[in-house]
Amino acid sequence: MKSILVLYYSRFGATKTLAQLIARGIGEIDGVEAVIRTVPKVDVVTTQIEPAIPEEGAPFATLEDLRRCDGLAMGSPTRFGNMAAPLKHFLDSTSGLWMEGALVGKPATVFTSTGSLHGGQETTLLSMMLPLLHHGMLIAGVPYTEAALNETKSGGTPYGVSHYAGSKSDHPITEDEKTLCRAMGKRLASLVLKLV
Repeated sequence: MKSILVLYYSRFGATKTLAQLIARGIGEIDGVEAVIRTVPKVDVVTTQIEPAIPEEGAPFATLEDLRRCDGLAMGSPTRFGNMAAPLKHFLDSTSGLWMEGALVGKPATVFTSTGSLHGGQETTLLSMMLPLLHHGMLIAGVPYTEAALNETKSGGTPYGVSHYAGSKSDHPITEDEKTLCRAMGKRLASLVLKLV
């Protein structure tokens, strides 16, 4: 059984929901399972402020989760057109995996949610790709053969799945966004079976 790490940070729940939908798509492909993990919040001096095991929700990711995965779906809310600090903090701890080449050749995708429609969805997705490219991962986006990508009036980009959450995080995930999440999960799982 191949495994895809669905790694995310979520502040108000939208990115977590995207992660769950992507995991559902992964689960639709025989021979591949999704492993959902999150990262702890950090304070202003970037130290871990939460217990090692969260009281609820997905377990916190470890470097071993990343090493063992056959593929990666990584998500974060947008922070000034970039990924949130907790996810970046976790990625900054992966130098040892980079030195080993532990992620080279593994497929990956990225996803995000934003408070405003033009709040940096695509720049956030691109910024999340940079460390994955340094790790030698193979980036998969959403192809325009997915009809929902051409129809969406909210989130959705060829760079990865996205969601427009609204300034109060009160916009529900649209049917097009749900469709794109499941499609991306299935696509990533199919790539894992072909490449790893």
